[in-house]
Amino acid sequence: MSSTTPASTPAKPSTPAVNASSRRRYDIDWLRIGAFGLLIFYHIGMFFNTEGWHAKSTSANTAMEPIMWLSSPWRLPLLFFISGIAIRYLSDKLGSGRFAVDRVWRLFPVIVFGMYVIVAPQTYSELVQSGEVSSGFFEFYLGYAGTWDGPYSVHTPTWNHLWYVVYLFVYCLLLAPLIPVLRWLVDHRWMSEVTAWARRSRMGPVLILLLPTIPLFVIRFTLSNRFDTTHDLFNDWANHTISFGFVFWGYLIAKQEALWALVDRARWLAVSVTLILSGFLLLSYQDWEVTASHEIWLWAARLARVVYTWSIILALLGLARRYLNHDGPVRRYLSEAIFPFYILHQTITVVTGFWIAPLGLNVWVEFVILVIATLGGCVLGFELVKRIAPLRPVMGLKWRREKTSLT
Repeated sequence: MSSTTPASTPAKPSTPAVNASSRRRYDIDWLRIGAFGLLIFYHIGMFFNTEGWHAKSTSANTAMEPIMWLSSPWRLPLLFFISGIAIRYLSDKLGSGRFAVDRVWRLFPVIVFGMYVIVAPQTYSELVQSGEVSSGFFEFYLGYAGTWDGPYSVHTPTWNHLWYVVYLFVYCLLLAPLIPVLRWLVDHRWMSEVTAWARRSRMGPVLILLLPTIPLFVIRFTLSNRFDTTHDLFNDWANHTISFGFVFWGYLIAKQEALWALVDRARWLAVSVTLILSGFLLLSYQDWEVTASHEIWLWAARLARVVYTWSIILALLGLARRYLNHDGPVRRYLSEAIFPFYILHQTITVVTGFWIAPLGLNVWVEFVILVIATLGGCVLGFELVKRIAPLRPVMGLKWRREKTSLT
């Protein structure tokens, strides 16, 4: 683990043996569950902060914004990274053609059903709250479903939080014909030699911490200055570059035992860097106007955010391999349930928030109601959906119940 390990002596693994190429990766399952779970609570928090969202509390305030901002740089990149790992395993199993067909069959129904059924109540609630719609839901829905890009301030129909599924679907189709080339590239002898050298090198942990930040710096100070994050498939180029890049990194590392061993060695370095940067960024976010008024502080925060994006992902990968590489009934349940939870959660949160916002409740009462409604609604929705065969594929489940693959 330590960077002082002699270059001639391979580092002794401090992690239970994991054969990344043959065993199910329980650590990755847990990270996937945690990332989606964090996203659910993040969206609950969006009801209470001062940023624009689909429904807002009358008690909206800035109290939780700095902590929420700390999750923004890495939350979705981690999910795309995990998706890249899943793509490697699934494409190796199926081959290019069957992989593409599988992704169409598994993801496209989710997108269509999500846009026309799951997301519609969110859009209705948002437009009613903004005063753009005064009709009942069913009258609104006829226009929502029957008119592409209706006469509203938001595109209808829309995919809202399901943009991750849309982007992943497109990335899979783009990658499918390239799978043989990608597999040759990442499994080539030179790659094995480079990763084996990095595994033995004293500088290995530093290299795996810093090298992946180079493209992030390039994107941050080029594309990110020109393209805001929009979740618009055809006008979101900075976000595409980052998201697709993390998919590729996940594909690259998926079956590289030497790189996973390097992740183990870099674990505590990544944790230390993440804690330091988290403290600095939290301090910077407490009063962003003050931070932005000092050029040196502003640039330090920008640079720290880029390094933090990768350091926390690397830290989580290392910690999960050490402490979460185990199975159990909770993992088995949540591995299947978490994707339907993700599909359902924001509609439940937005609609519940729409109904409770005018009541003038205490902010903590609102929070408790939203948490109970969102989590309870997700569990009830999943338990219902998994028992109805026609609903399973449109909610991200297979036709028949079995061990789920990483989505």
